[in-house]
Amino acid sequence: MRSLPLPLALTARLTPVIVLACAGWALSSGPLEAEKDTAAKDTRLPRSESSAPSSTAVTKTYGAAPAPCASVAAKTVASLVPAAKTAGREIPSTDTSLRRTCSWNALKGYEYRWLDVSFELTESDESAATSYKERTTEKSGGGAVPGLGDEGYSVVNLTTEDKQQTREGTVIARVSNALVVVTYNGSDFESKKAPSTDEINKGAIRAAKEAVASLRAAALN
Repeated sequence: MRSLPLPLALTARLTPVIVLACAGWALSSGPLEAEKDTAAKDTRLPRSESSAPSSTAVTKTYGAAPAPCASVAAKTVASLVPAAKTAGREIPSTDTSLRRTCSWNALKGYEYRWLDVSFELTESDESAATSYKERTTEKSGGGAVPGLGDEGYSVVNLTTEDKQQTREGTVIARVSNALVVVTYNGSDFESKKAPSTDEINKGAIRAAKEAVASLRAAALN
């Protein structure tokens, strides 16, 4: 905003003050003072602005999820899900670089089987380990699977609805920053009984081992 003109007498009295003030400003903002200011600013820079390389860089072993329908051998699918198309069906995902799932299911006679294999990628090994712990805690009652990824866990549960039993096994494996999740279940619609715990558990672990091997192989390509 433009100032109103000052009376001539007042202007004449203020002129020496303004001149001295300008001279003082010039001295205080000269090269020497500028160097002092620069040095002071340099000492106040936070460590994050330093040019030194960061030691907290995150390295991700797996940057993309492999094709899940190719992660389990055709003979394994034929054994676990009789009469199913071995090619499987990939489930739509909002981001296939982070999560991919393949599903196989079929009814042979009165025997029904369902198999899901999922790959889920996180930002770091730490975040994958956190997610692994949360999921295994949520699905309590199972146990560790030695030699399956960096960490492996398996649990089997039996449910009954309208007198029909279904037994489902879940295997969760962590491999660096990736999680491999396998779900395998079955029912007999004639006897109303479910497959044995041993059959479901071994089948889920078999598929999980192949999926983990497929994930590791993908990282080498």
